[in-house]
Amino acid sequence: MPIQSPMDQRVAIVTGGSRGIGRQVAERLAADGFAVVVGYAGNKDAADDVVKTIEAAGGSAYAARADVGDETAVAALFDLAEATYGGIDAVVHAAGRMLLSPVAELDLGELDALYHTNIRGTFVVDQQAVRRLRPGGALVNFSTSVVGLAFPGYGAYAASKGAVEALTLILARELRGRDVTVNAVAPGPTATELFLDGKDEETIARLAAQPPLERLGTPQDIAGVVSFLVGPEGRWINGQVVRANGGII
Repeated sequence: MPIQSPMDQRVAIVTGGSRGIGRQVAERLAADGFAVVVGYAGNKDAADDVVKTIEAAGGSAYAARADVGDETAVAALFDLAEATYGGIDAVVHAAGRMLLSPVAELDLGELDALYHTNIRGTFVVDQQAVRRLRPGGALVNFSTSVVGLAFPGYGAYAASKGAVEALTLILARELRGRDVTVNAVAPGPTATELFLDGKDEETIARLAAQPPLERLGTPQDIAGVVSFLVGPEGRWINGQVVRANGGII
């Protein structure tokens, strides 16, 4: 367990922080001066590696396991963050699950598992976040640019993230007077293990050519957007979905 942080230490919880975009967000926020709680679902070794990387760079972090759809586990994660660091200033909900299938062929059992993480998980994490974030805090959810792009095969995934966007906009209004911002980041095609898995080189090349910048996004690109939204210069951005996709329309 890390030592108690100074009273002026800003503290962030990053769910899905053991790999991909979540990992880059955790490392970026640590570099920005946050103490970081790295939430993970099952890969303890990967989460511990993120913590070691942050600590090697002079930051403070620890890893905590929680199924984001389990309200008891998520409440315990937030309890531990408050007990360890004294409070919470940013919550970045990057945990997610992707399922690709034509709607007609969709396995409804897999759909339920997807929605457990992407919809119920967002409600559970956001509920704890809005109860506990300190004034000046920020909540960032993750959507996807596919909500607008409507790629075939992404029906279940895009539907789940459409729910995330709706919840984000409503929460921003429900928190009137709290001095807490609520936004969502909606990445386009981004070179993560989750995105690349199961795609052939031709498909990857086609997707990379879609943005006017003619490349895939990187986890670092997305982490920079999150850093802005939870930082002092992002305080006037509230109730928005930021489509971080290199200009795909």
